[in-house]
Amino acid sequence: MITIGIDAGSATTKAVLVNGESNIIKSIRPTAFDFVSAADDACEDVLEMSGIDRKDVKHIYSTGYGRNSIKFADKSISEITAHTKGVHHLYPEVRGIIDIGGQDCKVISVTDGRVMDFIMNDKCAAGTGKFLEYTARALEVPIDRLGDVALSSENPAEITSMCTVFAESEVISLRAKGFSKEDIAAGLVRSIARRVAVMARQMGLQENVAFVGGVAKNTGIKAALEKELGISLYVLPEPQITGALGAALYAQEKHQ
Repeated sequence: MITIGIDAGSATTKAVLVNGESNIIKSIRPTAFDFVSAADDACEDVLEMSGIDRKDVKHIYSTGYGRNSIKFADKSISEITAHTKGVHHLYPEVRGIIDIGGQDCKVISVTDGRVMDFIMNDKCAAGTGKFLEYTARALEVPIDRLGDVALSSENPAEITSMCTVFAESEVISLRAKGFSKEDIAAGLVRSIARRVAVMARQMGLQENVAFVGGVAKNTGIKAALEKELGISLYVLPEPQITGALGAALYAQEKHQ
């Protein structure tokens, strides 16, 4: 059975085609302003890469921030369910998941591949990729380099605000006071790590914790989170696709 999962995120849209247990084809595209077009383009990507016609796809399931916008999907499922199934498939020992996306942050407690409990921050951009994007821009550091810049600091600046707008102003103020980019970047990374760590402690995460989402590629955030929590985090080879993979696997499971 051939299925496709689509994770319509606020920043990126991911599509994963599953054809059998191990044949996984993936595509990651910017979402921009059109969830439907991004999802359709990502679908076409995986179909072209696999050499499969869309008519041969049995089911398409959607998840993510814009999942209900994908009208050509057969069904939509929650991000919590999708990420858990996707991570467990790739990392069967998983006991907890930290997912930092563009618009929200989720922490999930997992037992034997099942969701036991979760907590989600989706009311403001604090502790999300959007927070990093705006503050990195104020710092004039490319978002994909922010983590490496932060890791070179020996004296992180203290970032007191977690509101994106105020934190952006605080970055500008710290620059005016002569703080280095490295120290400000480290302060930003540490402030996010502290906020996410509070959520992780609420879920009691202690071992076999997977770090997923686009922010998982940020080496500085990973290091800061590990320091705050006192544990090692497992980052999958491609941490952005777990939601889309989970949606595709869920479709396979439901239609066996």
